[in-house]
Amino acid sequence: MSETTQFVRACALADVPDDGALGLEIDGLPVAVVRTGGEVPLSEGEIYDHTVECWLHGSCFDLRTGSPTGPPATEPVPVYPVKVEGGDVYVALGGTGPAS
Repeated sequence: MSETTQFVRACALADVPDDGALGLEIDGLPVAVVRTGGEVPLSEGEIYDHTVECWLHGSCFDLRTGSPTGPPATEPVPVYPVKVEGGDVYVALGGTGPAS
C-alpha cells in the first residue's frame, strides 16, 4: 500500500460477528466485512478457514486474495485493504490487492 492509500470508515468492529459477515454499502459499493480467525477481510457468505462460500452458487473464494478455491467460479472477486483502528474498521476501496 502506498502512503496515499485512502481508507474510509466501514463500521465498528463490534458490529462484525465473530466468524461472520456484516453486509453494508461504502460509497455506493455493496460489500461485506468479515471477521475470521481474528482477521477482518472483506466478503460475504459462509465463512470457514479463510474461505467464503457463496450462498447462491456454492463457489468458494480465499478471503485474503479473492481467488476462487472451488467451482463453479473461475474468476477472482475483488478484495480491498482493511485496517482496524480505535475499534473501527476502515477499507481502502481503490485497490484490489490482498486484504491486510
